[in-house]
Amino acid sequence: MLDRLAADHPYPRAFVTVSGAHLYGFPSVDSDVDLRGVHLLPLEEVVGLETGEETFTRMWDHAGVEADIVTHDLAKFCTLLLRRNGYVLEQVMSPLVVATSPLHEEMKALVPGLVTSNHAHHYLGFARTQWKQFSQTHGLKPLLYTFRVLLTGIHLMRTGQVEADLTRLAGDGPSYLAELIEAKRGAEHGALPADAPEPSRIEADVAALTVRLDAERERSDLPELPSNRRAVNDLVVTARLR
Repeated sequence: MLDRLAADHPYPRAFVTVSGAHLYGFPSVDSDVDLRGVHLLPLEEVVGLETGEETFTRMWDHAGVEADIVTHDLAKFCTLLLRRNGYVLEQVMSPLVVATSPLHEEMKALVPGLVTSNHAHHYLGFARTQWKQFSQTHGLKPLLYTFRVLLTGIHLMRTGQVEADLTRLAGDGPSYLAELIEAKRGAEHGALPADAPEPSRIEADVAALTVRLDAERERSDLPELPSNRRAVNDLVVTARLR
């Protein structure tokens, strides 16, 4: 995979990590491989009239499953980091590292000062979208995504730490989560198992976690805005001139 990235990607990478179901703790045998990261545009493609690609995407077959990569230029990625965007926090902090660099370590060191109470809104919004999809399809994947983002948000509000793996968070959720995760391993787009809890119980549990996340946001000691915006700006400038 690294050879493919080196051959196809036109820019040096600060990091590439694995996202998606593999990061979330419930990959299936046929799950896509979702790679995310940051690339560095050369200075002449930043300050000149002909600018480089802020976002680079590619898709290919990897050992019989679909793989895709999305990387953003450092400045664009850092702009997203300064917003209430949980995706990019999870990407930079992902323990599933394909490629890294000293710059990646510098970015990770800034994350504690980027986490805000307003990140709860990201997770609440994502949960609503996934729950709507589950309500329409009764698919297991959107249901697990719903639980995952709610529990990730609750953990973030309580601790200020990014944890995207549902298997590590399941103890704070309904008792049947482990069985749903195991069922998901058989197929990426499988239906809810026949022995799953009644829909009314699942709906009640999702509603309860939604209330908990909002309550954790209100009582959180996290700031409403990032505390180290200047440091992020300095990181981009230094990396450009390095």
